[in-house]
Amino acid sequence: MPERSRDWIKQAWRDLDSARAQMEDGFFEWSCFIAQQAAEKAIKAIYQKMGAEAWGHSVSDLLKASREKINVPDELVDGAKQLDRFYIPARYPNSWATGIPAEYIDRKDALNAIDNSEKLLQFCASILAEQDSTKRKTP
Repeated sequence: MPERSRDWIKQAWRDLDSARAQMEDGFFEWSCFIAQQAAEKAIKAIYQKMGAEAWGHSVSDLLKASREKINVPDELVDGAKQLDRFYIPARYPNSWATGIPAEYIDRKDALNAIDNSEKLLQFCASILAEQDSTKRKTP
């Protein structure tokens, strides 16, 4: 299978832009979910670059497992845990006792999710850049 980390990280940035647009339109639950998806794609770009397989949708689990090869700050894992909370509850009414996700997830949640996602994307982009520069230096 070809290595496609660039495609994964490009889509991650596009997803983050979409999360911002959803937030501005008042779709806070979708903004949170898409921010989680952006972060998931960014860490999966790292796995692609390392030639590894990434299974699952938990951004925090993927980050923790990547610590075998890269140094991941605890703050990023903490932010990833917050993003993971939106993977299912932001989309499905049965995640809540009553009502719909839009009644529980607000602008503050969306801002926080976007912030956590952006930090993770920046981190992943820097790891990819390091990997590229190391590859170029190898004889």
